[in-house]
Amino acid sequence: MAFGDLLEQVGSTGRFQVLHVTLLCMPILMMASHNLLQNFVASVPPHHCSVHRNLSLSSLSPEQVLLLTVPQDIKNSRPERCLRYAAPQWQHLSENGTYSPKVKRDSSNDTEDLLDAELQGCKDGWEYNMTEMSSTIISEWDLVCDLRSLKQMGQTIYMGGVLVGAVIFGGLSDRFGRRFLLLISNLLMAVGGTCAAFSTSFSVFCLFRFITGMALSGLGLNSFSLIVEWIPTRVRTVVGTGTGYCYTMGQLILAVVAYFIRDWRWLTLAVSVPFYITFLYSWWFLESARWLVLNRKSEQAVKNLKTVARINGRREEGDRINLEMLQDSMKKEMSCSQGSYSVVDLLRTPTMRNITICLSAVWFSTSFAYYGLSMDLQKFGVDIYLIQVIFGAVDIPAKVVVTVSMSIFGRRPSQCAALILSGVTILINILVPYEKQTVRTTLAVLGKGCLAASFNCCYLYSGELYPTIIRQNGMGWVSMMARVGAMVAPMVLLLGEAVPWLPGFIYGVAPILSGVVAIYLPETLGAPLPDTIQDVDERSVKKTILNASPKKEELDMVDIHNTLFKEAA
Repeated sequence: MAFGDLLEQVGSTGRFQVLHVTLLCMPILMMASHNLLQNFVASVPPHHCSVHRNLSLSSLSPEQVLLLTVPQDIKNSRPERCLRYAAPQWQHLSENGTYSPKVKRDSSNDTEDLLDAELQGCKDGWEYNMTEMSSTIISEWDLVCDLRSLKQMGQTIYMGGVLVGAVIFGGLSDRFGRRFLLLISNLLMAVGGTCAAFSTSFSVFCLFRFITGMALSGLGLNSFSLIVEWIPTRVRTVVGTGTGYCYTMGQLILAVVAYFIRDWRWLTLAVSVPFYITFLYSWWFLESARWLVLNRKSEQAVKNLKTVARINGRREEGDRINLEMLQDSMKKEMSCSQGSYSVVDLLRTPTMRNITICLSAVWFSTSFAYYGLSMDLQKFGVDIYLIQVIFGAVDIPAKVVVTVSMSIFGRRPSQCAALILSGVTILINILVPYEKQTVRTTLAVLGKGCLAASFNCCYLYSGELYPTIIRQNGMGWVSMMARVGAMVAPMVLLLGEAVPWLPGFIYGVAPILSGVVAIYLPETLGAPLPDTIQDVDERSVKKTILNASPKKEELDMVDIHNTLFKEAA
């Protein structure tokens, strides 16, 4: 592509690119903290009904009071979470008024007690065991028992904000530029997170989490576009993987921060304040020269290219670039970019329709299964801080493997393999008995690693498939599909209360099906970044002609263009 030659002239991998990519990756470190924040701020502490307010049991120990007022859950050998005796059961104490150990009473007696005694709900609230966390939104607003589904609803609302943000920021950034929307996104992340930390009710908390989700989507989309559009084709795989590692490190950072900050308000504030800093230095970023040229702002594009040349120590090469040279080299792209573009253009041609439909399935299933595994760490029966570290650490080898695979075997086979392997791992986990927590956790970690590899691949793959003029629309669309998957994932967990194996089955089947669909995507390994829809169609036609030709080496671009014109005629 012509712009690639201009970028090489001013320096495509110099000091500017290193500083540019590094600063853009800093807020990505904290993105995982907001996506997975629910695991800690909405951790469900052990709880049981409070004692009757009209009873005076101060002479008894806490264990005796619990024995008198709260029945035992027979299956889990723990106090019932949502029921209590309507009246104290004094027969549970020995004759001398001391504690009568439950181990001396068989389960049949426990069952008889539950059937004979009158039970009622927790009319006087709940008591929480806060040894792990000093405060969570669960204990703050009593989101237990009849209100327990609100925990999953809170995460769904947050992901709904990410979905809306993908739609809004994806379109706006193609119209107003990447840099401007990146500034707004950083500011909204900081303000929304701060307000969420000081929320006075669950509904207010959800409102600001929704806003934070919108901002996070805009932050991710515009950071990715600014990174991709200022680097050459040959380093896109490495840089894309490095960006993915920033998200991985963010998961580890979250575990460490949450370990030392056990109050949900301070934890939410701690992961939001850094975005004030990223907002301040985001004013330094240069707007994408590709976007400027395709939006009739060539003068500013020339200035930006000269600035890049100066930073990279190529002032003389930069001074050679002028408006006439830029417009002449980008003549075809500029003529093809006339008019406005929208999401509808993602389906304009057969090639674009195929790309959009296949990528939609890939992003939906990857996000759906990823958050299905990652958003309920307490179910593994392991310390949530430890499992968060393990879940984050597995991304490191997973992304190394997929990076090598993408560079050697290509994007398409890597994407398909990651999805299918993750689905198979999740399905196998269904067959493992619940008591074998170590085996179940190991399989879940492997599945999560494959899904992380899939995410790493599809971010780079999608950016290479969509042309510059609608790349943000395209990335916004597939990101929206990913957020739909992330929104649905917590709701599927609720099905486990009726059919325990059903959520795992759904989480496993979805990535396998999308892995098969991904076979129909075109390969982009070593291909130049397309600028227009015409570039995408030409690449597809070129592949078709080359595959159909008995003498592929004899075909060149002139033959291909001639074929296109003849077919059009």
